Amino acid sequence: MALDYTNSIPLYIQLKERIERKIMDGVYTGKIPSERELIDEYYVSRSTVRQAIDALTREGTLEKKPGRGTFVALKPINDWLGSLSSTSETIQRMGMDPGAKLVKAEGVQLPKHLQKLTGLREAVHIKRVRYADHIPIGVENNYYPVEIGENIMEYDLNKVSLYDLLEQKLGVLSIEADQNIRSERIAKEDAKLLTVPASTSMLVAERNLRDVNGNFIEYELASYRSDMYSFNIKLSRKK
Repeated sequence: MALDYTNSIPLYIQLKERIERKIMDGVYTGKIPSERELIDEYYVSRSTVRQAIDALTREGTLEKKPGRGTFVALKPINDWLGSLSSTSETIQRMGMDPGAKLVKAEGVQLPKHLQKLTGLREAVHIKRVRYADHIPIGVENNYYPVEIGENIMEYDLNKVSLYDLLEQKLGVLSIEADQNIRSERIAKEDAKLLTVPASTSMLVAERNLRDVNGNFIEYELASYRSDMYSFNIKLSRKK
């Protein structure tokens, strides 16, 4: 299928996104088509194919094996909708190694829309890049009541699971959350953190977490690479 030559998006980016989508859909597993096969399928030059493959290799999506070809290196992270689990738990269930890198941890004055969502005027904001097998997969922004947030900031946030920290160290037991999931183009600042193009589509999840007594614990706004995150949903027909 030919790419769109009238589009302002460079051809190698279009091809890169086509390959990512086929990986996500399970069309490409293991070894991907050769350069010649991609040239013939998408009617592009060898240099366009190589740029797309090189970009995916730098991001950790593909892996070149000399003498053997180019292979899918990532495994999409499946999240079960309906279960309340942390990113670390989800990544571990997939047999991958979770990681985090702290971007900021600070007290902030909340904008009006977050005041309405959380019932707070001030909060502690923690922003981290999340990793799976050392590949950056998303950016998480977490907001906590000041007392809880200040306790959280006493720990090394490059190494801990925030849910484990809340439950095991601080004794805060979460029980339910309202979550909204949508698709958005990545924010410029986050694109730099994940080293992905500014045109990248992200899965954005908003979560409002409460404890066993119904008290607000955490508001999370997180965005994950759509090529590395998928959701399994169990459906039943009710009559």
